[in-house]
Amino acid sequence: MIPDRAVDRLAGSFRVPDVSGTRYEILGELGRGGMGVVYLARDTALDREVALKIVDRRPDAPAEARIIARLEHPGIVPVHDCGELPDGRQFYAMKRVRGDRLDRWTETGRSLSERLRVFLRVCDAVAFAHAHGVVHRDLKPENVMVGEFGEVLVLDWGVESIAGTPPYMAPEQGGAAASVDHRADVFALGAMLQEMNGPAAILAIAAKAQSPDPPARYQSVALLAAEVNRFLAGRAVEAHDEGVVGRLVRVATRYRLPILLVVTYLVVRMLLLWLGPV
Repeated sequence: MIPDRAVDRLAGSFRVPDVSGTRYEILGELGRGGMGVVYLARDTALDREVALKIVDRRPDAPAEARIIARLEHPGIVPVHDCGELPDGRQFYAMKRVRGDRLDRWTETGRSLSERLRVFLRVCDAVAFAHAHGVVHRDLKPENVMVGEFGEVLVLDWGVESIAGTPPYMAPEQGGAAASVDHRADVFALGAMLQEMNGPAAILAIAAKAQSPDPPARYQSVALLAAEVNRFLAGRAVEAHDEGVVGRLVRVATRYRLPILLVVTYLVVRMLLLWLGPV
């Protein structure tokens, strides 16, 4: 038998929430996830559209909303307001993001360089949150939006103390919440990087980030991002043993224009010497 409370919770998630007594008017549904339902709403006080996320009643929800609201970063969706609905559930009013999810965005013929630069912007937002003591715990492509004008925004900050979505969930997230720290986000970012279908060096970076043992991972998002930046700059990646041939290919690729100019000059000189004086 399903407990009455579970039935009520399931039924409530499919009903349009009662927002009477708030400044919001529900316009439609934007999406559903394990941590709540997000509705498109109108802020009647400011006459603007917002994303209204409805979650189960939790005593720590207002405190979490205040923490997230302090994360003022271009890559973090701002929280405008929070409160409680008449049925006891909590709501968060956030900026409405127009764009596409990262997993869908990457399927539209983007180059590896474009994909990695968006990944680095995700890293920048996550590193900023970590510097302020906030761990996401549920990073995945579905929680990253690429906006219509190139904005990169990370969604769903701190709504649950224990979260995670396979295959982005670090092994330690299956245990006590106290054992989860910022390295769980490093693991998730590694899983996202692996899905970007890069060459061996990128896959090596992703594999290190996803080590089952937290001390064996990159110990910060900044270190992970630094490795990706080294790859983009044509430099050696610490996580990847490229070998002699790989190094020659990398150096030739990095300096292909100067090498091409030198080779062209030498070929022309040899032709001139072979032809002799005209």
